[in-house]
Amino acid sequence: MQEFENLKMMKAEDLKLVVKEKYSAIANESVLFQQSGCCGTAGCCGDLGISMIGDEYENIEGHVQAADLGLGCGIPTQFAGIKPGDAVLDLGSGAGNDCFVARAIVGELGKITGLDFTDAMVAKAIENNKKIGYTNVEFVQGDIEEMPLPDNTYDVIVSNCVLNLVPDKNKAFAQMMRVLKPGGHFCVSDVVLKGNLPEQLQKDAEMYAGCVSGATQLEEYLRIIEMKGFKNTTIHKLKEIVIPENVLTNYLNQEELKAFQRGESGIFSITVSGYKLQ
Repeated sequence: MQEFENLKMMKAEDLKLVVKEKYSAIANESVLFQQSGCCGTAGCCGDLGISMIGDEYENIEGHVQAADLGLGCGIPTQFAGIKPGDAVLDLGSGAGNDCFVARAIVGELGKITGLDFTDAMVAKAIENNKKIGYTNVEFVQGDIEEMPLPDNTYDVIVSNCVLNLVPDKNKAFAQMMRVLKPGGHFCVSDVVLKGNLPEQLQKDAEMYAGCVSGATQLEEYLRIIEMKGFKNTTIHKLKEIVIPENVLTNYLNQEELKAFQRGESGIFSITVSGYKLQ
């Protein structure tokens, strides 16, 4: 049993390394990805090569073009109920876009913290913030499974297409519960699955870093939220990610393809919230 657990841990660490390397490359890339969705020109979705969402930030207050790398699968700040003066934590904050959107809501009396696993992304976010001049926005490097942040600190947690990349989602939501204030809540956009994806998709480590193969079943995702003690869970948006048939045929045989097209399995973006009541 211990050997099996060690193998699982090794796999998780390998996947974290893939994520860090891929998103470091994106952060250091000179071409931005605003128009290419989660995948971008760096190919972080492997052979999948699709834009996952059409949600646009252009008309949202606080949006910073240079900080929008097109890596999201929703706009969680739209549903997060952030108020002026709130302390907000953005998990997987990337180049800082959702932090800057949240800052436009909380104002000068609030506080925004962005946490990202990748040093290069943190550096890029800090650079973007220096150009804007916000004094109540900070960016911290750290692992979502072991956040280097104090207990009972934040009113709201947001995250955009990041938790699916975390190997241990139980740890992630447990940490979210720890750092939220009593009465606080989270609102995250993420990628979930319905039905069983074929093994070819699941085992592609590069696609894992591109937002799909690390996704959890919708029912399991909601179960983890409930098991970690969150209440009043609300699904604000559930949108199917349509994959072109010519892309699917690279991974699926005819039988699997027909099952996929019948809706027996699929990939969805979800925006969901939950509350820490005490």
